[in-house]
Amino acid sequence: MIVIPGPASQSLGFQIAKILNVAVAPVRFDRFPDGEAYVRILSSLENKHVVVVQSTYPPQDQHMLELLLILDAAKDLGATKTTAVIPYFAYARQDKRFLPREAIGAKTFCKLLESVDTDEVITVEIHDPCILDRIKKAGQNLSAMQLLGKHLKKTYNPDNPLIIAPDDGAIDIAKSMASVFDSDYTFLEKRRDKYTGEIHTEKKEINIAGRDVIIVDDIVCTGGTIANAIKIIKEQGVKRVFVAFTHALFVKNALTRMLSAGGTLLTTDTIPSEVDHISVAPLIANVFKS
Repeated sequence: MIVIPGPASQSLGFQIAKILNVAVAPVRFDRFPDGEAYVRILSSLENKHVVVVQSTYPPQDQHMLELLLILDAAKDLGATKTTAVIPYFAYARQDKRFLPREAIGAKTFCKLLESVDTDEVITVEIHDPCILDRIKKAGQNLSAMQLLGKHLKKTYNPDNPLIIAPDDGAIDIAKSMASVFDSDYTFLEKRRDKYTGEIHTEKKEINIAGRDVIIVDDIVCTGGTIANAIKIIKEQGVKRVFVAFTHALFVKNALTRMLSAGGTLLTTDTIPSEVDHISVAPLIANVFKS
């Protein structure tokens, strides 16, 4: 086995290789004067299982193309197997047609991965795990909630915590987090305008006075949903509010919006960010150890 850390996941790729005690293939990444991507793999990949680690956060299209170029080149250079480790899987929220005649971005991304003969796809907290069913070869979705929960428990020792998802779509990750604390969990009601994308979170009466609350989510983009959830929860007399999420996209002043609402933020390194984070490298490495 040999690991290729893509330009979007250099640190994470090297950490995974270190845990597995395998070699890293040096790669030259560059841009032609007209902006086209350039990739050159600088070591032999013949008869090797090649693991490419490349997250696809913004600029999504650039990072996706770099991933596809590396995977395609690896097979051309004699790799016996290629595994695409995509910590953050772009376009996963475009998993269906919400309005007539929309393109389904997740479906197209899966087709592109198949087009370069990718043998296996591993991702973390994909927005909809059913997306991986579109990949004819092996696809595996890992959850970071146990990692985040154990870190919270060790570092902050939440008091009788209640785990809250911002909507019913995130209830599974709330359940996973709750298992760390052997606590109860619930969700808030959220409505999204299909045309404007505007989100409205409904107030929900929950008996949480005097307790700590952990809000969980897979992706934080603009931070609006989380900020609204923090506001609703703090109005009900809680002790402390923690926010644990896997992917820190952080666009449109998201971090400022959430910090202004209050609460302690914790995320992972699937996307580089300035928020306190823990690494998913051990989680991903364990897949190859089994």
